[in-house]
Amino acid sequence: MGTGQGIFNTNPPDFKTDYSKALEGTTVPLIIHEVGQYSVYPDLEEIKKYTGVLRPSNFEAVRNNLRKKGMLGLAPDYLKASGTLAVQLYKEEIERALKTKGVGGFQLLDLHDFPGQGTALVGILNAFWDSKGLVSPTDFSKFCGPVVPLIRFEKAAYSNNEHFNAAAEIANYSDQQINGEVLWSVISADKHFNLRGSLGRQSIAIGNASAGSFSIDLSKIDRACELQITVSIANTGYTNHWKIWVYPDKKPESFSNVIFTTSIDSALSYLQAGRKVLLNPDTANVKGIDGRFAPVFWSPVHFPDQPGSMGLLIDKKSNALADFPTDFYTDWQWWDLVTRSRSLILDKLGAPATPIVRVIDNFFRNRNLATLVEFKVGSGSLILCTMDLHSQLTERAAARQLRYSLLHYAAGNTFRPVQEISAGDLRRLLNN
Repeated sequence: MGTGQGIFNTNPPDFKTDYSKALEGTTVPLIIHEVGQYSVYPDLEEIKKYTGVLRPSNFEAVRNNLRKKGMLGLAPDYLKASGTLAVQLYKEEIERALKTKGVGGFQLLDLHDFPGQGTALVGILNAFWDSKGLVSPTDFSKFCGPVVPLIRFEKAAYSNNEHFNAAAEIANYSDQQINGEVLWSVISADKHFNLRGSLGRQSIAIGNASAGSFSIDLSKIDRACELQITVSIANTGYTNHWKIWVYPDKKPESFSNVIFTTSIDSALSYLQAGRKVLLNPDTANVKGIDGRFAPVFWSPVHFPDQPGSMGLLIDKKSNALADFPTDFYTDWQWWDLVTRSRSLILDKLGAPATPIVRVIDNFFRNRNLATLVEFKVGSGSLILCTMDLHSQLTERAAARQLRYSLLHYAAGNTFRPVQEISAGDLRRLLNN
């Protein structure tokens, strides 16, 4: 079994960990076996590639199930979102191995899918060794190649009263020493925050070696943003990058025209009076599915009783997320929110509901799941979020920022839910 499944679900993400503790006392060469095994949603376009004696009845069953539930149009996005999450997890797995002195190498379960033993869709490539469109060979080689720049850093989500500290390393497993200047940059998505520096010209021997460190004061960042960290060796083509997220360090805000509550009774009372409400129930009181960051292990067909999903599919263009920088897939800033969530099963509703943050169910079940959705309830307007936005907010920068983004959106003029739900259906959605 791959090393990261439990780690990435139970431990807050850090990027300084390696596997050196596991090597203590080891006197023989060590190869890390079957790394990862992160399942990716099926590419239903692959069905047409079976033109010989084999029939992809497994993929056809998924297609038929989605079509029956009116969700077939989501399949391409499910593939891309679940697959991009898998790439991020493989990247961190591989980099932890490269940071570990004494490791002789690592072996993925496979680079392509394994159709046998219950449909193990764990590959970056499909069963035909064709690309799934998740990552280019060039980008994959930035973190999985003979020479890989690396950094160790504390976490993915920061408040702007902190510093970002990074220790750089170069994993040089080429056949020669490399001489070159090691460069770094920290740049925001909008380019307004743009810092660059050099760790000097270095002679990088074969193996894993320290390349210096750098620190960034985040206090000049006054609004939520995503930063890309890059480390490269000048004029060699060797480069690697990571993302972090920075949020304002301020107390949770309130808006006079929006009610924030954890009580469904309170929410319904205000909604019946025509008010705007952000309902954030205690996850212990939601009859849903526990949040899990990493996608299901190996195959939900072969292991049907395992918990979890295949990541998030996020409507990143929604105004509800205007103050919470995100892409369309699960990235590291979602870890705390996902692991403190419970997914709603929207199949219970009569008409299909379209979430803002959709949870991709495993392809064995294909339920319509969500952790963030908006409804019109009578004359009132509701945002329903089943990720914890009310506990320990001084320590949880991402949760604090998502709460602000949702309240700011609800207070504005663009908050006009179209999907309707009755008070009774809302209770059943949360409690059944």
